[in-house]
Amino acid sequence: MPRNDDTAMRAVRGATPEERVALGRAARKRSPRSGHAEYRPAEDRPDPLEILQGQSSRRVPELVPIRYSRMSESPFRFYRGAAAIMASDLAATPDSGIRAQLCGDAHMLNFRLLASPERRLLFDINDFDETLPGPWEWDVKRLAASLVIAGRANGFDDDERADVVRATVRSYRESMIRFAGMRDLDVWYARMEADHLQELAADKIAKRGRKSLARALVKARTRDSLQVFEKLTEEVDGQLRIAADPPLLVPIGDLLPEVERSALTELFAGLVERYSGTLASDRRTLLRDFRLVDAARKVVGVGSVGTRCWIFLLLGRDGRDPLFLQAKEADTSVLAPHVGASAYKNQGERVVSGQRLMQAASDIFLGWERVEGIDGRRRDFYVRQLRDWKGIAVAEQMVPTGMRAFGELCGFTLARAHARSGDRIAIAAYLGGGQSFDRALAEFAEAYADQNERDHAALLEAVRSGRLPAADPVAERA
Repeated sequence: MPRNDDTAMRAVRGATPEERVALGRAARKRSPRSGHAEYRPAEDRPDPLEILQGQSSRRVPELVPIRYSRMSESPFRFYRGAAAIMASDLAATPDSGIRAQLCGDAHMLNFRLLASPERRLLFDINDFDETLPGPWEWDVKRLAASLVIAGRANGFDDDERADVVRATVRSYRESMIRFAGMRDLDVWYARMEADHLQELAADKIAKRGRKSLARALVKARTRDSLQVFEKLTEEVDGQLRIAADPPLLVPIGDLLPEVERSALTELFAGLVERYSGTLASDRRTLLRDFRLVDAARKVVGVGSVGTRCWIFLLLGRDGRDPLFLQAKEADTSVLAPHVGASAYKNQGERVVSGQRLMQAASDIFLGWERVEGIDGRRRDFYVRQLRDWKGIAVAEQMVPTGMRAFGELCGFTLARAHARSGDRIAIAAYLGGGQSFDRALAEFAEAYADQNERDHAALLEAVRSGRLPAADPVAERA
């Protein structure tokens, strides 16, 4: 039995709330809350660039320079691609011994607007490529450090950054305490909907910020398959095709011209058909009403650049009824070397299972499959809609009060996600009603932001010296 299974996260079966409180309080003696303030790089700390190179060795070679280019742009962009580096660093930091399902990459821009199956706009965690059970503190620390790094980029002073982080961690702590007092079903049904967001904004941010939020909510509802259809398709010889935008978007016919389009289409149609077996029966029936007409390789994100990612154009009743699916390669989580291997043999299933466990509501087309590629190698993928009412914050436009309010939303959302899988009563008892943990995380986040800046500088030097290749940002769209 793999070490990293669900039973490791749950409360001892039959334990009373009082016993679970005692468990959380006892953890304070093993790992004092104030001890989370410290971050010092280990004497035998691995070379962060070697960690990145190890990941790159398993990725599409011609896309790796784009990854380094994007990570070179700023310390914040570097941080977004450095989940594996931070996982290695966090393994040497204190933890309470209480586990939960982790996002594994809980930086601030992985919290965003998403659609529920009932067509309600929610605020939730989005990216689960690295999800695994592990110490709940790791997600909180990754979120806290991201806020400091973004705050530095925006010119926030020391007190403003500390205030943002303390407010975020306090939101996590107080939300976890509330979840600890709730019935299990009420925790499961908890969510942050758009109308509640606007109510909170009325008290938390200025009028200009409220207007920006209102525009973001409207815009998020337009970001769906129809919007992608208008943006990414063209008609070629009377047939709808995905429009080329190399190297970021390359249709299969351009990527593998020596292979018959019909053979490639058949290969991907088989992927879609097999993956549908991981969906609920009603959604499987819905998917069968669509037919695959084209596919393309797409470059996504920052840290994910170089992983194999395909988008599929499917059509339903006619040529104006599109569905865009994204199949993204799922590799071993960056957390696995430090917390144990996944209980799932298929890494795509690991991602999907973690996402369903942590999100309040997940994409109706979320599933997984293992595929043998043109090169004969078998790889795991997870599949979801390319866009479904998605909205992302713009960190560069945030002022201190706005980032603080955003951080509080993230703190609530992360606590809700952890409360569904971990022992929320023990975690709440560990955190307690005081501010010791809040203050400690503010110190940790500043120290880790310093480390991130050093690592970013090392990447820039490696690019300048030719140790690592980086694409010309302009050439990315050539």
